[in-house]
Amino acid sequence: MPKGKKAKGKKVAPAPAVVKKQEAKKVVNPLFEKRPKNFGIGQDIQPKRNLIRFVKWLRYIRLQRQRAILDKRLKVPPAINQFTQALDRQTATQMLKLAHKYRPETK
Repeated sequence: MPKGKKAKGKKVAPAPAVVKKQEAKKVVNPLFEKRPKNFGIGQDIQPKRNLIRFVKWLRYIRLQRQRAILDKRLKVPPAINQFTQALDRQTATQMLKLAHKYRPETK
């Protein structure tokens, strides 16, 4: 009787042997105690923070930053932006009359 084929799978690598090293204990000086700070109400003084966002900036700096943001928002794809440079009415009628002369023949 033929034996069925066993499914071949990837063998898992054996776990590396754990080697315990004796870690050198850090020398603790009893003269220096750890005193964690407590920043609760009425406790330690709060650490200094970066308050640059809350600065009252000069007007021209505020305006140029706002303008830059608006310019980014108003960016339009070129395919749509081409219609902002449309001809005025008089030039458009002249151009259409000229194009009318050169239109293809009808059947």
